[in-house]
Amino acid sequence: MTQFYTFLYFKQVAIFILLSLLVSCQTADFSDSSHGFESIKLTILYTNDEHGWMEGVEEGRGAASLFEQWQAQEGFTKDGPFLVLSGGDNWTGPAISTWVEGESMVEVMNAMDYDASAIGNHEFDFGLETLAVRTSQANFPYLSANATWKESGSYPLELGILPFTVKAVAGLNVAIIGLSTTETATTTMPSVVAPLVFNEYAQALRKVMPSVNQADPDLIIVISHVCMDELRVLAGEVADLNIAMMGAGHCNELVAEKIGDTLVLGGGYHFSSYAKAVIDYDVKSAAVISSSFTTHENSIGLEDNVVADIVEQWKSLSAETLAENLGFSARDWERSGEQLRQAIVNSWLEFDVTADVAITNAGGIRSSISAGEITFGTVVSMLPFNNTIIATQISGRVLRTVLEEGGRPVFAGLTQVGGGWLVGRRGKALAQDGLYRVLINSFMYDGGDGFGMVAEFDPDGFDTQANYREPFVQWLRKLNTSASNPLILD
Repeated sequence: MTQFYTFLYFKQVAIFILLSLLVSCQTADFSDSSHGFESIKLTILYTNDEHGWMEGVEEGRGAASLFEQWQAQEGFTKDGPFLVLSGGDNWTGPAISTWVEGESMVEVMNAMDYDASAIGNHEFDFGLETLAVRTSQANFPYLSANATWKESGSYPLELGILPFTVKAVAGLNVAIIGLSTTETATTTMPSVVAPLVFNEYAQALRKVMPSVNQADPDLIIVISHVCMDELRVLAGEVADLNIAMMGAGHCNELVAEKIGDTLVLGGGYHFSSYAKAVIDYDVKSAAVISSSFTTHENSIGLEDNVVADIVEQWKSLSAETLAENLGFSARDWERSGEQLRQAIVNSWLEFDVTADVAITNAGGIRSSISAGEITFGTVVSMLPFNNTIIATQISGRVLRTVLEEGGRPVFAGLTQVGGGWLVGRRGKALAQDGLYRVLINSFMYDGGDGFGMVAEFDPDGFDTQANYREPFVQWLRKLNTSASNPLILD
């Protein structure tokens, strides 16, 4: 273990012990005695899958406008009866966050007074050491009770990942437990998370609950990077644990509902919306009296000045590198459109003229190209991962399995003819026992999205060290498009 990890380990252990034993009270009075009993109203604001979209997917619907909406419409104050929570996947997305490996998003979420975030699969995209740095920079904890070291079974505290935290708010002791999707092992770079295991949700909650109960919480909340269909089942499985609220993530769902006695929220995605729960807690009976739940669009239009200034500063810092003009498009090209996908993988075949086939995964294409100037930042946002291109030699049989059984492959160099495939550069049908030079991104070669069969056949694939976006960047530069000669994708 490096000195860096050792320092973080003891720091996080100390925090974990303090949190586990924390039983404190809030001096501010948020009680309501109008009904003849003492009650406290706690408001929870929930987002997830922010993915670095601090500027917003649409103008005026970013982090600054959402935070202003919380203050203007919800009455949010830092010391008020509020919890601000995230279901994870905070960092990977547009260039303003991806290029600095999430550092800008941590600063934005600090300014928005987040109280905790679940660990999403994409928190691992920049490696374990970067994750540890980011969690140390955050003013709030990152949580996952089902992530443990494979070798020891212990929680990865040295990465800054805690199983739970305890927050004193509005006179209540609120325990917040985190969960990460069990799909994390194949939805980020598998080799990065190989030392970790992501355990079954109910089992993980039951394991951590004795430590949680030592803190004598008034309310228990679970925030997760887990889709709603799984959370609905989980809420029933752990109904006896008296969990007041569960928050979702991973599937970008905007939803609010109640399952038994548990509120279940999904905050949407990209700061474009949020979910809200209001819990009315009776102090004397130590029970929830009532609760409500709603969903809201980010629609106020005005911006919080502090958050807006932070976003603008990061935009300015990255402008010199990311503002390089690569071309011009007269129309939008959708990320799911076949024309844009083909342009990306065909650029790989121009990059390596000896290759027969190029394959990437649809999930590696994260945004569209909008009409207007195409900058380097545009491409970084569209292809944001640190994936490189791996050159492999695989059989026609394995290649066919990749095409027909793998998860959503995007490919070039092959044409389907009847029940078979034609290899374009060879002008011949794909032969089951033939060997073909196939370019594939390192995430897939590493076993991501269920493509492990490639490395199994060719464990000695050659890493070109070229980022998977680089051929597309070179292709755009070569085209030299402009407003008078715009990009056309055939």
